[in-house]
Amino acid sequence: MNIPDISNLSIGDTGPPLPRTSPHIPDDIMHATDRYTTKLRNYAQSIPYSIEPNSKMQEMLDFILLRVTQCVEAKDYDPGLLQWDSMLTYWCMLKYPIPKEKRIAIIKIYYHVCSTPGMPNHVVAACSDGLQALCRSEKKLSVEDLRLPWMPVYKILSKDLFLTRRHQTSWYMGYIAENVRRFFHPGAVDEMLSTFLPPMDCTNLNSILASQYYMVTFLPLSHPQSYLPMLFRLWESINSYMFDDRMLQFLARLVEMHVDPAVSDPQRIQNIPDDARSEGEERPNWSKEDLETKWKWSGLFSDVGIFSEADWSFIMAKCMASMEIPLADAGSLTTGPNADGQATFEMNRLPKPNWRISSLARIIVYSMAPDAMPSPASNAPTPLFSPLVSGASTPLPQHNGGLGDYLSAPLGKGGHLKVRTYLAGCKALDALVKLIASTESFFHPTNSGSWTNDLSAFLKYIVYDFNKRWYEEQQPNCKTPTHRRLTREIRRELVKSLRTVALLAMFSQDSSTVSNIQSCLKSMSIMEPDLILHPILERAVPALEALTHRTTAVIKALGAVAPAMVCRNIYYQGAKHLLPILELLLPGIDLNDPPKTFCTTSFISEIAQYIKFGELAANVAPDMRNGPDFAKMPSVDGPSLQIGLPEGVEAGSDAHLTRAEEDAVLGDMAGTFADWVAAFLRRVILLFENLPEEGPDGSAGGATEVQLVDAVSGAFSQICVHLSEPLYDMVLGLVFDYATQNVRSNAVRAIHQLVECVANANPAKTLDRFLPFCDRSIRTELEHGASSLRITSSRSTPLPSDATLHWNLAILRGAIDGRVTLKYRDQLISLFKVLHEKTFSKRGYSSSGKLLSSTLLTLSHTYPLENKFVNPEEWKSPDFQSNHHKYWGKLYKPEDVKLTWHVPDAKEIDFVLQIFREFIEPVLNTMHGLLEPGVVRDAVWRNDFCRHLSFVRNAFAGIPTLAREIITPEEQKAALESSDILHEIPEMIACVEPLNSGFALSDPEDPRHQYITGLRRKFGEFLHKASVSLQQQGEENTVDAVHGLIRSIRTYLLEYGDSRDSYYLQSDRYQSEINIARHYAGQKVWPRALYVRKARLYHAARLRWNSIERRRGPLEDSLVDDVTQWSMWNYRTVRESSQALLESLCNNFDGFRRHCLPALYKALEPGTEDDRMKGALWTLNLSVFAKYASGEPTLATEFVKRLFDCQHNEKSSIQDCVASLSETCLSNFSEPSHVVYHVDNSELAAALRNLRDLLSKNHLATDEVVVKCTRQRIDRISATDEAISRTAEMVLNIATDSRTHWRYAIVAVRCLRTLIRRDAPLTGAHVEYLLDKTHDPNASMRYRGIMKVSRYVKLRSLAHGPVDIALEQNHNPLRCKVPVKEPTREFSDRLLGQYRIPLDSERAREEPMLRDKLGSGWIALGKTIDSFLVPHPTKSTFQPWDASSDEPVSTIRSITTASPFWEKLSAHYSAENHSDVVLQDNLCFVKSIFQLLDDEPWDALRPTLELLLANKDKNKQRAAAEFIAGVISGSKHWPTNAQKKFWNWFAPHIKDILTQKSNDTLPVWASFLEHVFYNKDPRRLQPLVDRIVEEFQNVDFHGESTFDMIQVLYFFRAFYEQLGMKFTPWVEDTLQRCWAELKCEHEDVLAYFSEIFAFCGKIMWRPNLSLLTPETLVRECRTVPAVGDVMGIRGIFHEDRVMELVQQFPQWRKERLPGVRAFQSTYDRVGLLVCKWLFQLVHDTNAVSAFDCILPLMPELIRFTEVNDNDDLADRSKLLMVRMCGVIIPRQFINPFLDELFTAIQTFPSWKVRLKILPLVQVFYFRQSYLISDVKMVEMVEVICRCLDDEIVEVREMAATTLSGILRLSPRRSVIALRDRFVRLIKNSKLPTDRKSPTYSAAIRQLHAAILGVCALVESYPYTIERWMPDLLTNVLAEHTYDPIPISTTVRKCASTFRKTHQDTWHEDSKKFTEDQLAALSTLLSGSSYCTRLRLCGSIHN
Repeated sequence: MNIPDISNLSIGDTGPPLPRTSPHIPDDIMHATDRYTTKLRNYAQSIPYSIEPNSKMQEMLDFILLRVTQCVEAKDYDPGLLQWDSMLTYWCMLKYPIPKEKRIAIIKIYYHVCSTPGMPNHVVAACSDGLQALCRSEKKLSVEDLRLPWMPVYKILSKDLFLTRRHQTSWYMGYIAENVRRFFHPGAVDEMLSTFLPPMDCTNLNSILASQYYMVTFLPLSHPQSYLPMLFRLWESINSYMFDDRMLQFLARLVEMHVDPAVSDPQRIQNIPDDARSEGEERPNWSKEDLETKWKWSGLFSDVGIFSEADWSFIMAKCMASMEIPLADAGSLTTGPNADGQATFEMNRLPKPNWRISSLARIIVYSMAPDAMPSPASNAPTPLFSPLVSGASTPLPQHNGGLGDYLSAPLGKGGHLKVRTYLAGCKALDALVKLIASTESFFHPTNSGSWTNDLSAFLKYIVYDFNKRWYEEQQPNCKTPTHRRLTREIRRELVKSLRTVALLAMFSQDSSTVSNIQSCLKSMSIMEPDLILHPILERAVPALEALTHRTTAVIKALGAVAPAMVCRNIYYQGAKHLLPILELLLPGIDLNDPPKTFCTTSFISEIAQYIKFGELAANVAPDMRNGPDFAKMPSVDGPSLQIGLPEGVEAGSDAHLTRAEEDAVLGDMAGTFADWVAAFLRRVILLFENLPEEGPDGSAGGATEVQLVDAVSGAFSQICVHLSEPLYDMVLGLVFDYATQNVRSNAVRAIHQLVECVANANPAKTLDRFLPFCDRSIRTELEHGASSLRITSSRSTPLPSDATLHWNLAILRGAIDGRVTLKYRDQLISLFKVLHEKTFSKRGYSSSGKLLSSTLLTLSHTYPLENKFVNPEEWKSPDFQSNHHKYWGKLYKPEDVKLTWHVPDAKEIDFVLQIFREFIEPVLNTMHGLLEPGVVRDAVWRNDFCRHLSFVRNAFAGIPTLAREIITPEEQKAALESSDILHEIPEMIACVEPLNSGFALSDPEDPRHQYITGLRRKFGEFLHKASVSLQQQGEENTVDAVHGLIRSIRTYLLEYGDSRDSYYLQSDRYQSEINIARHYAGQKVWPRALYVRKARLYHAARLRWNSIERRRGPLEDSLVDDVTQWSMWNYRTVRESSQALLESLCNNFDGFRRHCLPALYKALEPGTEDDRMKGALWTLNLSVFAKYASGEPTLATEFVKRLFDCQHNEKSSIQDCVASLSETCLSNFSEPSHVVYHVDNSELAAALRNLRDLLSKNHLATDEVVVKCTRQRIDRISATDEAISRTAEMVLNIATDSRTHWRYAIVAVRCLRTLIRRDAPLTGAHVEYLLDKTHDPNASMRYRGIMKVSRYVKLRSLAHGPVDIALEQNHNPLRCKVPVKEPTREFSDRLLGQYRIPLDSERAREEPMLRDKLGSGWIALGKTIDSFLVPHPTKSTFQPWDASSDEPVSTIRSITTASPFWEKLSAHYSAENHSDVVLQDNLCFVKSIFQLLDDEPWDALRPTLELLLANKDKNKQRAAAEFIAGVISGSKHWPTNAQKKFWNWFAPHIKDILTQKSNDTLPVWASFLEHVFYNKDPRRLQPLVDRIVEEFQNVDFHGESTFDMIQVLYFFRAFYEQLGMKFTPWVEDTLQRCWAELKCEHEDVLAYFSEIFAFCGKIMWRPNLSLLTPETLVRECRTVPAVGDVMGIRGIFHEDRVMELVQQFPQWRKERLPGVRAFQSTYDRVGLLVCKWLFQLVHDTNAVSAFDCILPLMPELIRFTEVNDNDDLADRSKLLMVRMCGVIIPRQFINPFLDELFTAIQTFPSWKVRLKILPLVQVFYFRQSYLISDVKMVEMVEVICRCLDDEIVEVREMAATTLSGILRLSPRRSVIALRDRFVRLIKNSKLPTDRKSPTYSAAIRQLHAAILGVCALVESYPYTIERWMPDLLTNVLAEHTYDPIPISTTVRKCASTFRKTHQDTWHEDSKKFTEDQLAALSTLLSGSSYCTRLRLCGSIHN
């Protein structure tokens, strides 16, 4: 039904508004002074009716909070707490303030509810959302107001994160911690660090990332001075993108907070009360003497923002890497992502960090400050930075030892400035501009890729955050010190820096990039409009005039900078450009180019809401005092649009015009508004006329055409609203003429929207013009037979003969407005009756119904009357009428907005009731007659039924807010008894009290209310009667009638309150409009239209409140029964629409879900028709039913039974429905657990008492409610347990029934597995069935139920209470916490050394010596170490288990101690599958059995196992490995005698296993070793360890069989990788063994050696701390200089071995074999080993340590690249050198690394080496530029310049390419010095005339070197024209266009590149050249001096 959406209604002003008294605002709101009640007052003033006093709503809040406390006290979390939490959410939508004390109290309750162990996830989800909403505003609460303990959330998170089960607890805990971290006491920092740091382990990325997550999520941000250096040192040592992302997000939050120095004042820690410590929390106070200062605290400010120079350089290097720009460098950026591959899925359970791009932008912006000496301002669009004076006097080559010396003469020596200068005096801005300059070419559309989105988003966030900070610092309460605030110079230079790249990227083909650039341009046009608007206008004119492929991009850009043209307060001079642009945009309305049309209408809509379309007073007075006072904006330094300006005003003369002159120009232009509006209307009409023919649904064409019509109409509507009176009359006349003189069947919907646009602006004039004509035309058409053919099908196409009728109905519907129809009431009622009598076709009576609905809707609804850009009184003021241009773009404060609303008055209500009395009631009576017995139900009857119903339905759809629904206490009580909420006391079922929300009739005693309510009820009764009747009729030809009936039921039940003004729809639109209107973050003033939308949203919120609880009586129940029956009817279309309606009804009415289930279940019984059963199944599959029926245990029994009973119908489509329903239900069918009800949370109890004390005394005497609720909750749990038992028993019976189909059996097994509970034991039968299914032939049946049973038996036996059960914490009797007495590195090494010493069992029984996990010890030792005792020789460690588990344990024992069980199981384990490794599920099953029963089943398993081991088949071996791994894992705590018995059996088999000569079984047994050594003390597996180590030590690496060696190394790798740092005692022996075999001839063996070297280096990485304590780490990271290497990132472990290689390689190189045998040389073999080793190292988390190994080997690595006869070695070495450039190198390695490269370039004899190294220099420079010193940068340029004189042309050209890339970021003075040097060299280079002259080649090379240098200078500025560039191009390069090759080739290539990069900006760039220079440039580009400038411009554009 296409009735107008009230949310779109915005009806224009019709003259003086009707006299209405303004709504009364309660005194406690009107006279309040606090900030939040003032906001409420603004809301109250924005709507047309009174709102409730604050005192009353506070009482309601108290009642809601009381119920919340009672629920929590009674532990009624679900449904009680969830109910009242939702009520609190609804209450907050009403915008009343929550007092601070109550906000604090409810936050504490929510926090402690969330952190109560065992709390169900859905309760945590609801409370965490509530917590976020309550904590969101930092202005409302601070840590001074509220403190929360951090430990409860951390405990749950740390326990849950690495549990094998997968759910969302970790995510919720992380989410909660991030939201409340600002309430953690800053004094807790030391304790947090002592908790988070010890578990960090360098060999385990999961451990590193988890510790980092805890730190950056929990550590208070307010006082980071103690721990921030430690985080930086840690960050520098870890190579991981995941680590980077979290760190950047953390720093972004930090920098924003600490622009206020007071935040970090240490004195605050003492002043904040420390009253929120949970159990176990301490407050260690570490020494911070180094942080103390005797001066007044001045904040964290350092060199750049809060960062030191070194840290800032590191951040910027990360920033460069984050752009992910793939140079031609074989993926140098992949090292971090590769390292991240070591992280497992558990890390994905945590909340994702913010996008690093936005974090980086924020870090840069909030680090900006005027903190340095400013360099001279630049006029270049992308200014450079850091000028250094260079020695300009370089002697000519002939006087100074040759050309190379001349070219590389020192640039950086001489007169350096004593103080380095920065752009605008801002270091952060300087660094940003350096980044933009280096990535400039990657913004160009021709060079776009995946990186373009990152780059463009980076620009967007930079300017967004800059604007945000700029306006924050304009506020009087800004806390940023004045000397650190942003300056106008910084702002202007920033815009200049970003302008060029933004203008390049705006033409991108990628939509997300264009969107980012639009946002960027918008922000920059707010910042510096004169710098942005004109370049865009100059690009816009040619694109709009020629309609090129860039037109759409230009229109989007214009839309972005629209505020600069229409908002006079932003840019006063911009307004005069608007009309010329509008005229150029008219061709953009084009049906054949939808994207262009969408962009055009979007732009017009954007500007139309800011201006008035109308003439201005002649001769605008120069006196500006009467208009609004706008800030004077900076003058323009660019040219302005060159069209449409009046005589005497020159283009680009903005800077010379006064405001009066600007207004005069605008006044002259405003006269053309009428022409433009008329032309726009003609384009719109032309578009409408060319639409495709309308389809059955009334839409023309497809979705695109519909969207086009909507977009065009939206723009036209905005224009109409803002037309002056004369222009409006003109437009109305044009529309009237077109509408009355044409009829177009393809534009019926379009003409409706067109007329509606005009009517919105002035309904009275519109209706007066259109109603007489339409009335006359409609009657005439009907009299002549229009719509006389009876049609009811919605798929029918309208007849051509009916077109005129439909056309006029559409016009009238667009023109109709209830307020102005009163004088036509009789005429309209007459018309409605005629339409009812004579429209028989579907389209005819549907359109008539919509007309009726529109009339009633606009009469009875409350909505804003207009949304002009100024208040109504301003619009009418004389000053505005004559000077409206001064008001363009006006923004309002909330209190200044005055809104006018339509509120139904008595006459309008009477008219509504008259329509119902005189028209609808008789029709309704007629319809009753149609259902009488004996009436023939033929096609005529069907047509009458459908059209009558259509009118009545539309009538009731038009009055959703006419009469408020009244629910009597009796109805309320009945509804509670049949609620969907089961087993709950009535007090805890939330009910709402009605609030005032603009209903026209709200008094139930009012006869009008009674009449309309009675008539509506009569309508409902008819619908039920008709539904019953049509179900009995059941014929095919009733389908149309049924569809109409279902839509009518929807109208009757759902069209109420906010159904037409949906709160959620309004909320989305408000957010969308606010995003469009936002100029900067934190904006306080907005366009008036936004306040109109905001008022609608508030009105909708109040309507929503009254729609939460709907009246439900017997009639409503009957109707929902009818809909349920229709949802199971024979016809699919009816079923689908009914099911959709049923879902909506269940979401809006309480009790319907429960009410519908019996009928749906009945349809599943045998004998039901297939279609009906299918309908019932799909209905049950709706989330409202499936989630309810399967998630509520007391309902689940019946539901599951009905589901399994569906086996009777074998039809495949039915079974597919059942399968889908099963999946839906199993996803909602969760493990039952009532542990949380046994957990006592003392902190929660204290929070409850605190809130109770705050509530008004009226509510305190209600303890009996808590008692009653507690009793009910206990009863509910009891009923739930019984229901679960019944369900389990029933499912078990079904599962064991032989008649159960295998599909259903699978569902049964999954149900039974879910029903395994941690808080209650299983029955023996349940366990027996699960055990039986472990060897079922169907693999899907073998679910892991027994592992869960075993885990929970162990948990219940070893837990110390309900908290342990909730957190799955076992207390193993063998585990001991050993205190750490000496936290030193020696102690840690001693502990690691013990892993190699065999265990003394007798001593280990008394003294805990076994350590399976290294809980701490790498970066710091914890206070204790977890160690285990060796078990008793004969006594079981755990048995007997918990007494309640005797039955399941004895069942498992009886089955698994029998051999047949294992035989059957082995048959399935050894079945062929696609796995080459052991399956974890299989071995874990075996493990769980042997954990539970010790060695009891061993004797039963052993024979089976021996048979499997004897069989060498891969699958049999895999099964054996799974069994043995399971036994070994399960035997960890067996009595030692039983363990010896097993090892005595297994020991002889170990040799056979480890020496099998089979490739098939190699991965099987390797994976076996991985599993058994995982998290195990190797001393537990001593025989296995001894054998593996012995094999490794004894293997002959020079033997003939490579396989024997590989097998040993393969198993050895599995061993050492799983041990990790526990392998430390074997490291030296292992390395000696490998080092001795370096000359091994087997390449595969050397590959394993390379892995061993890399692994050993990684696990031997140790931080250099004086003590292994967190305090020492944190302190020494602050105090030890960077060269001190606190983190031990220097890779010195392999130092001696590396130096030995350095000495050996020259000798091996001499011995290298020639030719094809070269690869067999020791040199090549070891070289490959080194390349693989180092390659692995740079792709690991400790990549930084690689450079200690790389640097000494660099000369040799470079030599590898020139090996001609071993491609593998050359390629690997080249790839290694490229990849290592992607690792951010420690600062101390930068210069040595570059020196090695420079040495190679300058000393290696082979030119090919230089050719390979030069690009490497460029890659290294690009990746690490922020870490390279200026001196080294200059040296780099000097080295490369020397290469310009190379004898080889290729080297010279590569040097020039490298030089251009480096010069882009070089100090400007170096560039000038080079320019002078190259030009001088060219002038002094003369080519001999005789080519045979001996000096000819030297002269060519010299001149070519200089020309290459000049070309490099030109290409280093690809998109700008430096001052020196025109002369260089035209007077230097152009003269050498025809020189000999290669000079001419180089010149032409440079010219071609120049043409390509400057064609987009040539209209600007050409102005930098004189006429003569342009002519010379033409010669250079085209080769002919005959070309003119015009030709040049043409060639460049083309």
